[in-house]
Amino acid sequence: MKLRPLVIALALLAPAVATVPAAEAADGGYSATIRRTEYGIPHITGKDYGGLGFGYGYAFAQDNLCTLASWVVTLRGERSRYFGPEAESDDPKPVANLTSDVYYKSVAASGVVRRLLARPAPVGPSAELRRLVDGYVAGYNRYLKDTGVANLPDPRCRGKAWVGPITATDMWNNLLDLGRMVSSSSLKEAITGMAEPERPKPEPPPAAGSNAWALGRQATRGGGGMVLADPHFPWRGIRRFYQVQLTIPGVLDVSGASLYGTPVVQIGHNAKVAWTHTVSHAQHFTVYRLKLAGGHSYLVDGRAEPMGEQEVPVTLPDGTVSVHTLLTSRYGPVLAPGRTDEAAYALADANAANLRAADEWLALARAGNLDELRTAQRTYQGMPFVHTLATDVSGTAYFADTSVVPHVTDAEAKRCAEPSPVPGLDAYVLDGSTSACLWGRDGDAVVPGVFGPGSQPRLIRADYVANSNNTYWMTNPAKPLTGYPKAYGETGTDLQPRPRVSLDMIAQRLSGTDGLGAPGFTLETLQATVHGKRNLTFELMRSDLLKLCRTHRSSSGSGADVREACRTLEKWDGRATLDGEGAVLWREFFTRLGRPMWRVPFDPARPLTTPSGLKIDDPAVRQALADAVLFFRSNRIPLTLTPGQAQSYSSIPLPGCTEGEGCFDRVRTGGPLGTDGRYPEVDTGSSFMMAVELTPDGPRTRTVLTYSLSANPASPHHTDQTALFSRGGWVTERFTTAEVAADPQLEIITIHEEP
Repeated sequence: MKLRPLVIALALLAPAVATVPAAEAADGGYSATIRRTEYGIPHITGKDYGGLGFGYGYAFAQDNLCTLASWVVTLRGERSRYFGPEAESDDPKPVANLTSDVYYKSVAASGVVRRLLARPAPVGPSAELRRLVDGYVAGYNRYLKDTGVANLPDPRCRGKAWVGPITATDMWNNLLDLGRMVSSSSLKEAITGMAEPERPKPEPPPAAGSNAWALGRQATRGGGGMVLADPHFPWRGIRRFYQVQLTIPGVLDVSGASLYGTPVVQIGHNAKVAWTHTVSHAQHFTVYRLKLAGGHSYLVDGRAEPMGEQEVPVTLPDGTVSVHTLLTSRYGPVLAPGRTDEAAYALADANAANLRAADEWLALARAGNLDELRTAQRTYQGMPFVHTLATDVSGTAYFADTSVVPHVTDAEAKRCAEPSPVPGLDAYVLDGSTSACLWGRDGDAVVPGVFGPGSQPRLIRADYVANSNNTYWMTNPAKPLTGYPKAYGETGTDLQPRPRVSLDMIAQRLSGTDGLGAPGFTLETLQATVHGKRNLTFELMRSDLLKLCRTHRSSSGSGADVREACRTLEKWDGRATLDGEGAVLWREFFTRLGRPMWRVPFDPARPLTTPSGLKIDDPAVRQALADAVLFFRSNRIPLTLTPGQAQSYSSIPLPGCTEGEGCFDRVRTGGPLGTDGRYPEVDTGSSFMMAVELTPDGPRTRTVLTYSLSANPASPHHTDQTALFSRGGWVTERFTTAEVAADPQLEIITIHEEP
């Protein structure tokens, strides 16, 4: 057995404790115990928030120091210096390093983090969160000091000049950037004016998504609450999840997953409450049209206001400094696209100054029931871009879109909005020449310019709430939600296949028609349901496709004999399992349709059953099938190609199918099917899956971290859970002290740092 540095493995069944000697700390002492169970999962205990953060930062650095070290270079705007200005950044939405550097240097120069740290909670961070962040930084730096850059176990950053200690400012900047993930941070090229259309980008960046269910007492066999968490976040980089349990005896005991470099659990549970999130359809920024008044000035209420000019210096590899000028306005940064002699456009980001989310997650972790969880959300109002679904041991299910949304009423949008000048920019474009179009304010909002809790879509049920990135209105079909501002999303719209299959899976389980036994959810049937690998578009189009097969042996003009393909699809059970013969053929046919060719269009009165069928009288349908068959034939790829043969991660075969096909547990590959019959590696999909049942005797939980705990290719925990996920397995969570102590693979270290 390989021993982890500073860790003593178990001798037989008795845990041995390794103690890391004391070291100097500038501003106080820290102490923590790190217990690791199967798959390297850390259970961290501290006597206070500083010690807990210290243990967490140390444990995370053991597994993923290189990823965070690279991201710190990004947050500091120093990628061009170390990696060259033209190389691609490690941003969740990659851009050229120089573009990334100019953006992050401008954020730092704006002083937004400094101003927030000067504010008391809830707008500024709480004292507990500050100690947690300081401890996390100290723990990371302690591991780096003890190990040394030259001796790091991860070859990706061993001995690199860009690796060094981190600061609390780095971590606050990371939390700020997380809040801006779907707004400012995703618009770097537009903000900096450094768009590079010639850069090859064959595939769009991975889309954040998720599935989430909160099941109430009427839906569960045991009468308590249950949660399914299935976030679909990137499989590489800083937005991966890290699995952890964080404990301060008598104060905090939470288990789940947190995004890299954040010291709080974002998705998880304690003994009484469980929660998860999905990405919301709400708007989180607006664009203001500026009426230019000559030079760098614009008009507001008839008076000229000068634009601000921000000089941003970026250091290049040869030591020279490249200076870039960005323009700002009262609304936010002035965008490069769409500018003319008469008008320019500025970005107004509701999350531009939001550090409240971390405190909100910390408060959720301490909640003893659903009322306390809701109080935490009303107190901090920090969820940047996600819905919240939660339940407690009483079996009450809760949904809310508490995300930070600009206060633009429907009336104001009708009065002030105009078409977007930037293709694909899905946001209100408001008239910036009049203060009558400024964001409004709710009296219950903790910061100006956003909707308060009283305006937010929410639903409390005894059966269930569910979301798969659809808008809020079909959270539960028995109680459609309507009447909220359109800034939160449209109602009466096509659900899309993945949300539809999600709701159908719940309906079949509650009626007992899914082949899994008596109606109602148990932990075991919840696990089986979510790993069903159903492909809804195939289910909805299968009968029409087979009808097409019976009437058309080949596609006119193509010469493609589709009979074998039809036989393959007729035999396929419609599930994207590892051995699903027909799953890849269907995907290639469906993709070639370009858009779903529904025979029955969407009907708002029947959102759960429409659209449906395949429009087989459209020649494009026959051509798409013929083209798919020709691709397989010309490249000698068997029509029975399976997901297990075609898609993988780190050479491990993976089941699953894509978003567009209507797959609940979706995957996204890094590109199209190659002529060798393989897709590029999976880069997005189910990431941290958690099924938890809350009982009076404590939580029962199953988890799987699909890409495993460590991004270090040399780690024993680089792909161990990936292999488990491949074969449909789960980890039985160890939550109590006794459960952790009973693990025969238990490893323990205690770390100290004295003042």
